[in-house]
Amino acid sequence: MEGDGATMTTALYVVATPLGNLGDISARGVDTLRRAAVIACEDTRHTRRLLDHFEIRAPLVAVHQHNEAAAAQKLLALLDAGQSVALVSDAGTPGICDPGARVVAAVRAAGHRVLPIPGANAAVAALSVAGLIEPHFLFCGFLPSKAAARRQAIVAVKEVQAALVFYEAPHRIVATIDDLAALLEPSRRLLIGRELTKLFEQTVELPLLEAPAWLAADENRRRGEFVLVVSAPPPVAALPAAALRVLELLLAELPLTRAVKLAVDITGVSRNALYERALAWRAERGDSSTL
Repeated sequence: MEGDGATMTTALYVVATPLGNLGDISARGVDTLRRAAVIACEDTRHTRRLLDHFEIRAPLVAVHQHNEAAAAQKLLALLDAGQSVALVSDAGTPGICDPGARVVAAVRAAGHRVLPIPGANAAVAALSVAGLIEPHFLFCGFLPSKAAARRQAIVAVKEVQAALVFYEAPHRIVATIDDLAALLEPSRRLLIGRELTKLFEQTVELPLLEAPAWLAADENRRRGEFVLVVSAPPPVAALPAAALRVLELLLAELPLTRAVKLAVDITGVSRNALYERALAWRAERGDSSTL
């Protein structure tokens, strides 16, 4: 942060706040909130508790998913007047599955500076304790709430050669994990991070196929906010071109399961490999027909 004393450079400061434990906010984050002319926040009551803890008395402006576009104009007026604005969400980093991205885009478009004040992020926190050696990860955020759309979204990222990171709410956690276990390869592993940094924090790493039973064993395991980290898919073996052509021709005439069975009989190629390829082709075409 530039400037000294009580002076701050006119800019939008995007400040990460704790997921739960108030000690996780950085010293720079506290200093920024203390010196900002205005703090834009997702829920004024929630943020006021954080500010009271650090004895910060800055005025608050509500910026949430229902008013973000209008609130951006209010913040732009403050910035145009030379005021410094800090932007926070209820927990973690603004703009990452939280309000803030539209505000940042509007401020940038208007030519004002946007400065990050890094800190807590649930996805990175979960990855840090997952013990995965994959060099890449894909942040997927929240999956769609409707079953068909959720399953289509899972299939769409199935072949990505990276660990997959999802956020999920307690009322959808069972359905989401059921779908992940049903649609992804059985060799994958899953880290479930629940209530990270909070009083009832829990992390467990287990085979993906065992996750539904783990959730079902104790209703407390289905409470709180979740981060799910799924290991990357197993290496994909190259399939013979002739086998792919046979499978393609059969799929044009037969249901998927029948086409795969005949392709296995004709080519001798692994059923799992052909089945996975057939599912991928169907997902690419957006085909939701029965097997």
